[in-house]
Amino acid sequence: MEFDRDLDVKGYACPLPILRTKKLLAEMESGQVLRIQVTDPGSLKDFPAFAKQSGNELVGQKEENRVFEYLIKRK
Repeated sequence: MEFDRDLDVKGYACPLPILRTKKLLAEMESGQVLRIQVTDPGSLKDFPAFAKQSGNELVGQKEENRVFEYLIKRK
């Protein structure tokens, strides 16, 4: 899937990846997609919960070489 913005928060522990994601999503237009790359294993629970709670849509999720990638579509 294509994305409009990219956020690399590898090496940071929660809550920083969520806080930076929230800030960047606020700057984006409705319908745009943000790709986030994270190394914190806690993100497996945090990002789906954040998307649901914030009303945004988690449209993609994968893991490769201990890097977790999420695609969130702005509401």
